[in-house]
Amino acid sequence: MTLLAAKASPSNAIILALLLGLPAVTCGAEPAAAPPMPAPSMPPAGDYHLEKSHASLIMRVNHLGFSTYTTRFSRFDSELTFDPNNISASKVSTTIYADSFEMDGAPSMCLDIMKGEQMLDTKKYTTILFKSEKVRMTGAKSMEITGAFTLHGVTRPLVLNAKYNGGYAGMPNMDPQARVGFSAHGQFKRSDFGIKFAVPAPGTTMGVGDLVDFSIEAEFIGPPLVPAAGGTR
Repeated sequence: MTLLAAKASPSNAIILALLLGLPAVTCGAEPAAAPPMPAPSMPPAGDYHLEKSHASLIMRVNHLGFSTYTTRFSRFDSELTFDPNNISASKVSTTIYADSFEMDGAPSMCLDIMKGEQMLDTKKYTTILFKSEKVRMTGAKSMEITGAFTLHGVTRPLVLNAKYNGGYAGMPNMDPQARVGFSAHGQFKRSDFGIKFAVPAPGTTMGVGDLVDFSIEAEFIGPPLVPAAGGTR
């Protein structure tokens, strides 16, 4: 977690425990009533970067028609320009490190195929890139993000359906910087990017599906918290 340790006072300890999802209990005493959480202030406009401990990139693909296999990339970076009062002006760029592709419990042969020349070819194509070009609001906090997606050396348009989950300018004595969060979802056909190995023949499911479905959860850290007049950070 990037939250700062609270000062050693009962009220701060309780707030920290609540943020971490832990019970606020002191030995030999009844749990103290938690003080009300202060209302967070709106995050400022500015540049934000990915907070990696609260981000995930999950992919799902059909396997032989028997299951929807779930896997992920474990290393990626993202930069965001964001204004909560003008979300449609947002810009985001993401770099995924192809060699961080992971398959829980899979034989090493399968992982070798996925990282090898037949599939991702991670030695030749070390990164996967996305750079936004347009944000169209579809609701108060929902949007379509259209951008250029580069995979396996091929660049094509890609649309993300995303939601702004909220944010704040920071929390005194807890979180020294602004924080915002997003969820996003999208799909693409890997054959459009020249990755055709084991795509099932038309009318069959024997192989690894062409359609790749993916989900993103991401928190971003932004400008430092500005202390209230006469207050402390």
